[in-house]
Amino acid sequence: MMKLKKNDFLWIAASIWIVLASACNSSQEEPAQNDGPPNIIFIMSDDHAYQAISAYGHELNQTPNIDRIAQEGAIFTRATVTNSICAPSRAVMLTGKHSFVNGKVDNVQPFNWDQDNFPKMLQANGYQTAMIGKIHLDGLPQGFDYSMVLPGQGHYYNPDFLINGETQRIEGYVTDITTEYALKWLTEMRDKDKPFCLLYHQKAPHRNWQPAPEYLTLYDDTTFTPPLTYYDDDTDYAGRGRAAKEQEMEIDGHAMWGHDFKMLVDPNGDSTDFSRELARFTEEQRNQWMAAYEPKNIAFKEAYASNGELAFANDKAKEKEVAVWKYNRYIKDYLRTIKSVDDGVGEVLDYLEENGLAENTIVVYTSDQGFYLGEHGWFDKRFMYEESFRTPLLIRYPKEIEAGTTIDKLVQNLDFAPTFLDYVGIDIPEEMQGESFRKLLSGETDEWRDAVYYTYYEYPSVHMVKRHYGVATDRYKLIHFYYDIDEWELYDLEKDPNEMNSVYDDPEYAEVQEMMHAKLQELRAKYGDSDENDQKFLNAYLEVMESKGRN
Repeated sequence: MMKLKKNDFLWIAASIWIVLASACNSSQEEPAQNDGPPNIIFIMSDDHAYQAISAYGHELNQTPNIDRIAQEGAIFTRATVTNSICAPSRAVMLTGKHSFVNGKVDNVQPFNWDQDNFPKMLQANGYQTAMIGKIHLDGLPQGFDYSMVLPGQGHYYNPDFLINGETQRIEGYVTDITTEYALKWLTEMRDKDKPFCLLYHQKAPHRNWQPAPEYLTLYDDTTFTPPLTYYDDDTDYAGRGRAAKEQEMEIDGHAMWGHDFKMLVDPNGDSTDFSRELARFTEEQRNQWMAAYEPKNIAFKEAYASNGELAFANDKAKEKEVAVWKYNRYIKDYLRTIKSVDDGVGEVLDYLEENGLAENTIVVYTSDQGFYLGEHGWFDKRFMYEESFRTPLLIRYPKEIEAGTTIDKLVQNLDFAPTFLDYVGIDIPEEMQGESFRKLLSGETDEWRDAVYYTYYEYPSVHMVKRHYGVATDRYKLIHFYYDIDEWELYDLEKDPNEMNSVYDDPEYAEVQEMMHAKLQELRAKYGDSDENDQKFLNAYLEVMESKGRN
């Protein structure tokens, strides 16, 4: 047996002291965080459909890290938005007020950052706040100690960011960069003696769905089957009105060959040609992209083109084949971009676990609205139909939310601001129109609103979805399309979940129609909306569009 010398004992003792001291320092790195007000990490992606989250029971996509939030917390099955379009949805989220109250009714009207928002109120009550990623609201964000946001829609590759108002281009992939800097703020930049609120907002999976280099060939060996309603137009949209028929958001009709399907042609071609976007790529990124996409593009052209022109007109069999090819090109790229989002969520959840912050941090995952993944043959959002009206919502907060909780109430993005204020203990301002759903999550109550109100204003514009407003209950939905038409639609979601046939003029639904009209008027009065509002915002929109030469 080896005999230890005195110096050996001193060395061992010193080593043990260092290890113990290190452990104590690590466990006490943020001494007040587990007992004080909750931290908040609000994760929002862009256009992430609930159908593309495996926690919702759909087999289209696997999102194991996003699913963790539901498994360890709650999932909402009927979360909805008040206005299914990017910037207005985000304005509602910040202010807790409907679009027609906060003023951001569409993507062209300015947003007034001077009005109150929940991060400002948290900041005034001792929170350190940050916004990192996409917000799509012009101007310097207010209410944040640190902001690093994409200008406008931003770019997938080598994006520019406005960092506290200063523009900086960062090389890399936007989803990874957003996650990297969110973690950097959490680990290096914030004051760890204060509770924090981080808005961690991803650009993906917004159009035109450019995957990260490591996922460029993901799903290459898979052929996805389009949804059952993919060929709705074969029925000439029977059972619905002009709005569904006259939209311009069909995958097999309105998506752009260059921009959306990334068919590479003349680098000096028109603005829809994806070649222009490749100009932002580094040589390595471009080579990776071309290696992944060009063989597939060549194979498509060999199968369906003649003398440079697509050659399947008047050939129904070929038309169906191309329609399926378009769906697969779209859905694969869409899902590939979500893979990077899910990876980032996993990194942030791991950080919270590793640093002892998980117990006292509210983690929210949502999207600015839902999205069409081929349902009705469409992509994009805007309509009050279910796929764009509903949005994913998953929340974890171990202190109050039991793991595996399911909430089927009609919550809206209108409710985020008051819910966060409620958790923090700040009085909810009277001008906020949403309600806190904290007690729904804790199980203290089952009482909730029985209907929600919806508006959409951006028409005439891209995708040509007509102006409309409506009301929805747990079973029925009433929609009024107006401006250049005057049409009403009524759906029984229990009997017709795909919303294929309006029963507005069905005598059997006369009492339901009357009830839904009364409910609509009740909510318009409650929230302060009116036909005069509709006309005011229409005039403002047309004026802006005319000034831009778009009318």
